[in-house]
Amino acid sequence: MQLRYALVLAGAAIFSACAGSPKPTNELVQAQSALRAAREVGAAEVPEAQLHVQLADEQLRRADKLMNDGDNAEAQRVLERAKADAELAVALAREADAQKSLEQSRSNAPEHGSQSLSMTASQ
Repeated sequence: MQLRYALVLAGAAIFSACAGSPKPTNELVQAQSALRAAREVGAAEVPEAQLHVQLADEQLRRADKLMNDGDNAEAQRVLERAKADAELAVALAREADAQKSLEQSRSNAPEHGSQSLSMTASQ
């Protein structure tokens, strides 16, 4: 009787190990959303962010293949990296946009300053 019980427990342990991790659907959705956000802010056109958009895209494809192969644990890790790369691309694109706006403001500042001086002098 104890042998039968031990065999049943061993079989259950083997079955649960073979079942593996559940599909990381939440991580998949988060990574896809982050990549979509990166594309929407124009990260693919920002030199500093382009590589991260490309990496996130490749990692999403790799994670899809891993899930199809049943390696959900590795797919989850890859999806987490994909999300991180996409979020970094968003941040880099926003930084580049802010830098561009700052440079435009600085280049326009002397013009406005000299105009206000000339207007004050003529009054």
